[in-house]
Amino acid sequence: MIRLRRVYDPPDLAADGVRVLVDRLWPRGLAKAAARVDEWPKEVTPSAELRKWYHAGASWEEFRARYEAELAAPEAEACLARLRALAAAGPVTLVTAVRAPEASHASVLAELLAGPS
Repeated sequence: MIRLRRVYDPPDLAADGVRVLVDRLWPRGLAKAAARVDEWPKEVTPSAELRKWYHAGASWEEFRARYEAELAAPEAEACLARLRALAAAGPVTLVTAVRAPEASHASVLAELLAGPS
């Protein structure tokens, strides 16, 4: 099971399972102890160039396609395999600082992890 949550929300340690930060930068104003992050695989986060390009006004569809292309890189594939293994063993919660995780890169990542490997 893969869940999406904001990193700023209090952890639900009973349900979250392994908490994975899926942002390239550490969330502002959040202490590492409060975040309760177990993994921070930067290889599966959008590149700085992709983030800047998207925030400049690019379309969601094009962002998604470019992000999926980044996730096809060998380094990202290895991290995706590890995250899939974690999800097979128990709950995994992808945490992010974005306001709407369901409409962000985290949702793309969750779909890829939940789909066939």
